[in-house]
Amino acid sequence: MDYLLDQLIRTTASTVPDDEALACRHQRVSYGSLDAQVDAMAGALAGADLQRRDRVAIYLSKTVENVVAMFAVARAGGVFVPVNPVLKSSQVGHILRDSGARMLVTTADRYGALGSTMETCPSIELVVLADRPEGSDEPGPGPKVIGWQELLAGPHRDSHRVIDIDIVSILYTSGSTGNPKGVVLSHRNMVDGARSVASYLENHASDRLLAVLPFSFDVGFSQLSTAFCTGGTTVLHDYFLPRDVLKVVEQQEITGITGVPPLWMQLADLEWPERAGSGVRYFANTGGKMPRALLQRLRDHFPNARPYLMYGLTEAFRSTYLPPQEVDRRPDSIGKAIPNAEILVIGDDGKPCAPGEPGELVHRGALVSMGYWNDPE
Repeated sequence: MDYLLDQLIRTTASTVPDDEALACRHQRVSYGSLDAQVDAMAGALAGADLQRRDRVAIYLSKTVENVVAMFAVARAGGVFVPVNPVLKSSQVGHILRDSGARMLVTTADRYGALGSTMETCPSIELVVLADRPEGSDEPGPGPKVIGWQELLAGPHRDSHRVIDIDIVSILYTSGSTGNPKGVVLSHRNMVDGARSVASYLENHASDRLLAVLPFSFDVGFSQLSTAFCTGGTTVLHDYFLPRDVLKVVEQQEITGITGVPPLWMQLADLEWPERAGSGVRYFANTGGKMPRALLQRLRDHFPNARPYLMYGLTEAFRSTYLPPQEVDRRPDSIGKAIPNAEILVIGDDGKPCAPGEPGELVHRGALVSMGYWNDPE
């Protein structure tokens, strides 16, 4: 049984090390290689004095280094903070300051674009540039800056002891008002979430899941965790045009796609060759209601796929899903509780509502997050 997030990779690597874990453009990374890279980076982070619960912000596009960094921080006993790569420097600065991150993993261009924003983030002591192997900057004001390979070449130490209720990540969600709020997630939150979703999506080792949403979005990250807990492959893809997604679905023989309504609307407008969509066995929607007309167009594009309409929020990862066999009968329903969760509708008196009576939706279970960072109230 895997209790820790990084163990999802290690367990599969111990049984089928040569199976493909990641595909990213022309790169192919096996589970054995990925586990070794995560292990090496975890030791290097510990050697760079990463302390238990230290936050490490990761400001990268969808790359192998991004995945290695997140899972290495988890293995080392730290807390990874994925930063959406499309955010402006002021928004990145808020996340760095609010999280109190000690380390930042990014690229030379992204770090340069942050400019004076870094002067407002005094907690950052070390910046690791994933695309610069040759070494560090000359000493000067601000944090120490080193290359990815230099960090790996430095001292290594054993990771901190970690248990399943320890914090592993902070995901920043914009919510409805004000600055983004940091949702605190434990290893247990993420591992149980992966198992729950993988069970009702019936994920398996032959799946090739398209990671097209940002890792800073819980459902974007779950394309990694659900694949890793079943031994499948995650295909990393940053798209600029909707047609890019069509191409990668066909070329990479994608079997599962999870998206949000704005993305689905763009994809539905494309002309899909039959061979492109015929291999997709499911598509899933979250982050907003799926209009019926849009659903039908997607079914036409993916004739062999089962649609999963899901409801949830970062604070509880995923709450409900509408089984594919109920989509035509109950197209406006948010479905039923996902495995290992209880969903209740509670009235003002604190008691469960009767059928048809409006109330507050309450989610109970292992997927409920630990709260908001720096905002317990």
